[in-house]
Amino acid sequence: MVHLYSPITIPALPAPEVSLLEAIFRAPLVKALLPIPVILAVAPAVYWFFKETWRELDEEARLARLEGKVDFQPHVALVLLAVTLTIHEYYGGRAFFNDAIFPYIVRLEEAGFPSIQSQKFRELYGYGYWVFVRVMAYMAIPIALWKILFPRESVLDMGLRVRGFFSHLGLYGLCLLVVFLAMAVVGRQADFATYYPFYQQASRSWFDLLVWEAIYFAQFFGLEFYFRGFLLHAFRRSMGSSAIFAMAVPYCMIHFGKPYLETHGAIIAGVVLGSLAMKTRSVYAGFLVHIAVAGAMDLMALTGRNGLPTRFWP
Repeated sequence: MVHLYSPITIPALPAPEVSLLEAIFRAPLVKALLPIPVILAVAPAVYWFFKETWRELDEEARLARLEGKVDFQPHVALVLLAVTLTIHEYYGGRAFFNDAIFPYIVRLEEAGFPSIQSQKFRELYGYGYWVFVRVMAYMAIPIALWKILFPRESVLDMGLRVRGFFSHLGLYGLCLLVVFLAMAVVGRQADFATYYPFYQQASRSWFDLLVWEAIYFAQFFGLEFYFRGFLLHAFRRSMGSSAIFAMAVPYCMIHFGKPYLETHGAIIAGVVLGSLAMKTRSVYAGFLVHIAVAGAMDLMALTGRNGLPTRFWP
């Protein structure tokens, strides 16, 4: 007789066969240390490609120091950076949206706007709020504050000028090629297919997927402006080429929680995109690279699990 609470033995499923190379790379210690030799291997190529840009930034900073004036822009930008990341952590996430914002959306629907469909699009509204907070903190607030404190500074000098954009198209294409090759490696990780897209209802309809990609791309413009435009503009006259590496630190940190190898990739991406922004004096290159990669990653993940939408409206 079997006791009511006796454990039930379930036959173990056979482990999927993996090659020796795959088994080595899946080992925790190997995976943890793998990014270090990759970064060391990439570093000489990055230095060779951008050494002239870094030299020009260092010379610009040297001449600025000879003027003997105190540059308060890095002080303001660093304090604002700390405030920005704190706002995102405490007021830009799903918990705050569910507690403080979503009830108002429900009330608006109940007040005579049934087309809002709060429950059907709850997650999409949540991501819309997330993007709104990012764009405000990455663009609206820094620009307004900068014009108050430094009225002579032009916002266009923060990487927003379009002059010379088409002359660098070959450079942008090269960056895309390198990033897509890296994606081919990252896309094989087990946590990749389950992590993207962020919006879990993206498979429900093309409407869901397209609206998600539109707001997702909007936050990338704010992100590129803030890290590759605003911060580098504030840092470069005092820090020279070191401004790029200083910016890459918080840029890596905002990727915490994403797949491990991708987060390390943000270190390389931060340095490369920052150097590219300083070389072209534009944030548009980083923006185009970002949205191309983000859109491709979402499509790769959906295709990999047969999750592409089959109808337009949910």
